[in-house]
Amino acid sequence: MSQGTLYIVSAPSGAGKSSLINALLKDNPRYDMKVSVSHTTRSMRPGEEDGVHYHFVTVDEFKALIEQNAFLEHAEVFGNFYGTSRLWIEEMLAKGIDIFLDIDWQGAQQIRKMMPEAKSIFILPPSREELERRLNARGQDSEEVIAKRMDEARSEISHYNEYDYLIVNDDFDVALIDLKAIIRAERMGEEKQAAKYHDMLDRLLAQ
Repeated sequence: MSQGTLYIVSAPSGAGKSSLINALLKDNPRYDMKVSVSHTTRSMRPGEEDGVHYHFVTVDEFKALIEQNAFLEHAEVFGNFYGTSRLWIEEMLAKGIDIFLDIDWQGAQQIRKMMPEAKSIFILPPSREELERRLNARGQDSEEVIAKRMDEARSEISHYNEYDYLIVNDDFDVALIDLKAIIRAERMGEEKQAAKYHDMLDRLLAQ
């Protein structure tokens, strides 16, 4: 069995990162793919489920996990802690399952140091104007919060050149095709194909 691929996916808020990942998983049931579920100390929001959206833990539990070196990466964001489980990801990859990490550029830098074989994808909006329009259209944030997200977007986008692939999410369907192409190309790599078709290759090369 070939090893799964760890995909780091980053984007400014509103660029469509989560929607693209969800659409990819929905449209490709033949592929073994999962989204990593992070640990967090923030409170559960209405509609969220423990173990589905996040693993909700206390601050003391989170700090204990840090002491156990249980995270590939972790960070404090707006007073709450977030972390990516090392053991779960390693177990999934060993089973040949591709894992998607929805994280920012800082988390991406930590992951690359721990797992340099990971592939990284950055999702770009077509313009700042369109990004702001999408943030407003969600109807979730105040003008102050949207202004802050726009400032954060500039910082996030400045790290685009640290990623292996860039996708511009102007037309969602086209962006999804681009994302699928990246995943398929990675799966067609010689090492993965050789592991998948080991027995067939032996038969083809038999005297």
